[in-house]
Amino acid sequence: MKAKILLVDDEPDALEVLSYSLKAAGCTTLLAQDGARALAIAKAERPDLIVLDLMLPEVDGLEVCKILRRTPATAGIPIIMLTARAAEMDRVIGLELGADDYVVKPFSPRELVIRIRKLIDRRAPAEPNGHMQIGEIEIDVPAHELRVAGTPVTVTATEFKLLEVLASRCGRVQSRDRLLQDVWGYESPIDTRTVDTHMRRLREKLGDAAKYLETVRGVGYRFIAES
Repeated sequence: MKAKILLVDDEPDALEVLSYSLKAAGCTTLLAQDGARALAIAKAERPDLIVLDLMLPEVDGLEVCKILRRTPATAGIPIIMLTARAAEMDRVIGLELGADDYVVKPFSPRELVIRIRKLIDRRAPAEPNGHMQIGEIEIDVPAHELRVAGTPVTVTATEFKLLEVLASRCGRVQSRDRLLQDVWGYESPIDTRTVDTHMRRLREKLGDAAKYLETVRGVGYRFIAES
């Protein structure tokens, strides 16, 4: 896995362990111990992925995430939040602000590397002929571009993959568990609110075109050709 990963944590030991594991997996690492430094590196280096701790000096991880997501140059960079906060509300807030995944300390470095690899693979170029247009929504998979009524829309790698999966199965209901497996790569069900949170963010970005995404109560979601 060749990727440039920005690691943000105020604990030097944690940075050292993570950096070692990622370098062993073939990655290049960038290190930051506070939020301000993380933002500066992200803007200058455009990493392939950011592992972001929540408890940071100067600018906390949640604020860093918000700034990254509203800055065009960094809006599409995958973010994994790494924190000691295990409460469900903290996970939901992190996902609402734009995180792609959430790992609670203490964690297995090997598990984190696997999650990073899955997010990196999600951004990799797809096979040719991966162009879909359904109504106002145009999805160019090889170019990783989304347009609504001809206007480009910036989404995260996870949001793009979620829309791609639903659109490619237009008219068929996809359960939350199936989406967790096909989009996030989780083999066993975890918190299905992860799907709901990303769907809510995706709908907000699609605006009026969110009408193509239908909620099937008690089951999951479906992309519909007409509404």
